[in-house]
Amino acid sequence: MPITHLSQDPVFARIIAETPAPKPFYDWENDIYLALLESIVSQQISTKAADAIFRRLLGLFPDNYPHPNALLAKSTDELRSAGLSFQKIKYLQSVAEFALTNRMDRPFFDTMTDEEIVQYLIPIKGVGRWTVEMLLMFVLDRPDVFPVDDLVIRQSMLRAYADQTAGLTGKALYRRLHEIAEPWRPHRTLACRYLWRWKGVVPASNTLPEVTPAR
Repeated sequence: MPITHLSQDPVFARIIAETPAPKPFYDWENDIYLALLESIVSQQISTKAADAIFRRLLGLFPDNYPHPNALLAKSTDELRSAGLSFQKIKYLQSVAEFALTNRMDRPFFDTMTDEEIVQYLIPIKGVGRWTVEMLLMFVLDRPDVFPVDDLVIRQSMLRAYADQTAGLTGKALYRRLHEIAEPWRPHRTLACRYLWRWKGVVPASNTLPEVTPAR
């Protein structure tokens, strides 16, 4: 059982005990293309604003689905009317262009490793590793994803494992976070979903150092 496995880490056992169990979440199950469009719309804005803009974007199409050819046929002004910035419009168009010439179906991705999927999708403008990792977790249901570049994941780990990360910064801290998460395999996705929900408190005297992602 995943919970039993994660609870072998005494620190994580406390996190589980203090945190409501994550609920199943599949926003665009099996639709990788649509999930990428939504992730781009959601970048750097609130969830409420992103939801409203994405609904307006879908409403620009007769069947409420921005098929790649249909999306590319829309003018900049039409797409701007949904509330999209010029940069996000370029990113959405990049996803659509990619989808026209590359496979984006679930059976295709099911043959690939997590890292192969990351490398397959990050050439798309506007799509980075974090975006693909969210897709792996919430659309493709991959069980062992560890998005260490996610700010909430990092800060939650620094709260919970303060004694193991004290004094570390930069790449040394980045490596240590990976080492802490290693025993969570093969259930790191579930572990991260707990870390997102955990309401750990940072001591007033504790300053969270910044993590420099490995290159």
